[in-house]
Amino acid sequence: MDAMRNRLRQIGHLPLSAAALLLASLCLSACAGSETVVERAEPAGPSTMDIQHSLIPIPASVDLSTTGRFTLTDATQIVVDGGDAEAGRIGRFLAELIGNTVETTPAVVESGSEGAGPHIRLTQEGADAGLGDEAYDLVIASDGVTLTASSDAGLFYGVQTIRQLLPPYVEYGAAYLHPMWMPVGHIADAPRFEWRGAMLDVARHFFPPGDVKQFIDFMALYKLNRLHLHLSDDQGWRIEIPGRPRLTSHGGSIQVGGGPGGYFSTAEWTDLVSYAQERFITIVPEIDMPGHTNAALASYPELTCDGQAPELFTGTEVGFSFLCVEKEETYEFVDDVVREIAAITPGPYFHLGGDEVHELTEEQYVQFMERAQEIVASHGKRVVGWDEIAEVDLDLLPGSIAQVWRPQTDATAEAVADAVASGASVVLSPADRIYLDMKYDSSTVLGLAWAGYNDVRDAYDWEPSELIPGVSEEAILGVEAPLWTESLEKMSDVEYMVFPQLAGVAELGWSPAAARSWDTYRLRLAAHGPRWTALGINFYRTPDVPWQELELGR
Repeated sequence: MDAMRNRLRQIGHLPLSAAALLLASLCLSACAGSETVVERAEPAGPSTMDIQHSLIPIPASVDLSTTGRFTLTDATQIVVDGGDAEAGRIGRFLAELIGNTVETTPAVVESGSEGAGPHIRLTQEGADAGLGDEAYDLVIASDGVTLTASSDAGLFYGVQTIRQLLPPYVEYGAAYLHPMWMPVGHIADAPRFEWRGAMLDVARHFFPPGDVKQFIDFMALYKLNRLHLHLSDDQGWRIEIPGRPRLTSHGGSIQVGGGPGGYFSTAEWTDLVSYAQERFITIVPEIDMPGHTNAALASYPELTCDGQAPELFTGTEVGFSFLCVEKEETYEFVDDVVREIAAITPGPYFHLGGDEVHELTEEQYVQFMERAQEIVASHGKRVVGWDEIAEVDLDLLPGSIAQVWRPQTDATAEAVADAVASGASVVLSPADRIYLDMKYDSSTVLGLAWAGYNDVRDAYDWEPSELIPGVSEEAILGVEAPLWTESLEKMSDVEYMVFPQLAGVAELGWSPAAARSWDTYRLRLAAHGPRWTALGINFYRTPDVPWQELELGR
């Protein structure tokens, strides 16, 4: 895929006829060389011409012309408020997306110093702060564009909408193909939920910083704002902890299947956090405990009850490992880990895991979680845990978050509702809907199927407020799509399982329920195929979507 991306970047330097032929050959060769690409079925259903736009997530209010255009020229400038350095950075993000040379990259200037030509203005002047920090208002006229928001986050999300309104070939890293234009109109938008997330498991198979940054970029395109990183499990420990070097030198040395593992150094982690922050994404670190701990136990045997270090583990079974909850050394370890990660992770959350602890009694589990959550709070973080933390007799701290992952039973639903009644909030990650590692169907080579098959419609066509009886929408922080990596070894595998599902999850988290419809979503989704092709993404071409093809120069 890297070779394909490099060749795609060359297309902008070819005549259009040659570019189209090269692109076709690239697509054919990529499909032939990948076990994970299935043959495309013939498009079915109504034409994408029947929809007004292809924006995902669908905005709260959108009215776009079918004839009027704002056309970018070499004279187009991006104008930001004077003294707003962050808006200037966001403006440069847009400018660099649009152009690839000095001549084609719009100048970013402060208000009052712009020329008389066409402009795209990013401003906080006149914004309605009551709409929320992530809201924005976008007015597109034939002679200029004005994006208004009360915060830099809102400006960034508005820029992502502008990005989607521009032709897909804007995504080429080294191509500027005219014409570049947007339809005139008005969009007023704000998110439904505050938590719009995805999770990447780097413990089963390790993905280095460059891959995680690419994942962050995928999220940013669709206005997702929480990246949950699963940093430890039986198969590997993936973040440096000063004072506990064997966690990474030994516990991080392998992965599923026995291949070499890896880990994030403190410097790499700090850089990742900064990269995410620049895209208004908060990283949520997870250290899973008291189960899923074999890598830690193998590194520090004093964490086991018998003091014996287990062998490193490269399989995929779950539920066999556990911290010795009776030992004071265990809580010293937890404090070391939470303190060090909290110090280099500015977001407000720390995920304790807490799932699939099969070898401890409920009393032992509660004993551990009571102390662990206090340690998290002592380091200024808000506790997050999988929904098992709501199912036991545990007094969760105020503000705790239960992440619902198991397909709902009456007992689980009742336990979560009781936790909410006691002050907890929930994030919805139902495995039978939005676990991104579930196979699309029986022919899917990658992924698992223990929760059933999750096709593209399954992931999109459900209503979060109706998932758990007794839990009101006010208690739902949002949705998050986990991607577990037992079967995923490289970034092209991740891409195939993430796309197109991630776009649907983003719409679940952002868009008003009344605006969502599978019939129109599948048509809007079809228009994102060319954008993903331009980005070099290895996506699943579900036959339920009438995918469009990339057309250059139109």
